[in-house]
Amino acid sequence: MNWRDYWNQDTPIYASERHKLLHYRLIADDIIGLVPSPEATVLDYGCGEALFADKVAAKCGRLYLSDAAPLVRERLNGRFSDNRQITVLSTDHVTELPDASLDLIVVNSLVQYLSLDEFRSLLRLMHGKLRADGTLILGDVIPPDISPITDAKALLSFAWRGGFLRSAVASLARTAFSEYRTIREEIGLAQYSDEEIIDLLEDAGFVPERFQRNLGHNQARMTYLARPAQARETDDLTER
Repeated sequence: MNWRDYWNQDTPIYASERHKLLHYRLIADDIIGLVPSPEATVLDYGCGEALFADKVAAKCGRLYLSDAAPLVRERLNGRFSDNRQITVLSTDHVTELPDASLDLIVVNSLVQYLSLDEFRSLLRLMHGKLRADGTLILGDVIPPDISPITDAKALLSFAWRGGFLRSAVASLARTAFSEYRTIREEIGLAQYSDEEIIDLLEDAGFVPERFQRNLGHNQARMTYLARPAQARETDDLTER
């Protein structure tokens, strides 16, 4: 089994339905804060179930939701079929979007499941789809020095604030013997230092910077904001 197969099923990754709802609400709120204008065209790549995507769509002109898992796309289509601002795509079909057509691309909690070659290809694809003044957001990047204990503490803190602490504790116990742990041990999760992410983004033609906070609840992980390099060069020439 690979990560794509793992996510194409009901998984025990969430401690409870409340955990799932609060997670997706927080991500939606974070994305809304990054939407540049009410007319913006936004792509949420690797979006998962995106339970509150309608709230994001209400703040932009068009929202593309893209996920590799057929089961996830089926649920997205069922949930948002009546929303004309939302279009659901497979990750393969993102290549068919017009070049330089997107104002904001969000890739959250996905990088860790990609090989280095897949990650490089994704960055090149995203660079081509962004407008010259568009923005790529890479969220929830795992640094090399983070441990499962740090992740567990972040979850328990989120659970305490969100009112699902008991189910979170039970979930951590289940995860220790779950398929998720097995595949994580067999395949692993990609981890990157700040310098490595900066280098990869620059190699793909971006001007990157570390965002002030990570998307979602785990602030031990990292988020990056990146703009096409030519946009920065144009800004510099204008200032002169």
